[in-house]
Amino acid sequence: MFEMPSGSIYAADKIFRNQIEHRLSEADSRQPQQKLPKVLVVDDERRIADTLAEILEMSGFQVATAYDGWEALEAVARFHPDYLLSDVLMPRMNGVELAIAIQKMFPCARILLFSGQAGISEILLEGQKQGFEFELMAKPVHPLKLIERLKGE
Repeated sequence: MFEMPSGSIYAADKIFRNQIEHRLSEADSRQPQQKLPKVLVVDDERRIADTLAEILEMSGFQVATAYDGWEALEAVARFHPDYLLSDVLMPRMNGVELAIAIQKMFPCARILLFSGQAGISEILLEGQKQGFEFELMAKPVHPLKLIERLKGE
């Protein structure tokens, strides 16, 4: 997801940090400081979850991380996220099942699901049959687009 051709993780390169810092300084100069949302990041691929969490934290978000749906449910009780950012395909509990559970507990929480796998339409359809529709982002998630989406830009 966030790997450069050399194989190193794409979380902290200088260009990316400069772009984030530039956008944050622009936002800071336009408006008074406001509380940024709390984001719960869930992915069974630890490297992806940790990288997304690091990127969001560098951008000023409050972030909690979980590596499966059950762990996320434990975290949500303590963290009360404004956003759930979850992979769809995970063992034990998929992202749609997790999103439905969190939506029932916290109706105001906004849900963003992501997946790099084909064949998730049946999982999403099961959620729709229960009356739930969630926004789906394709993996790899572009960090700047994700930050803009979470900030409502």
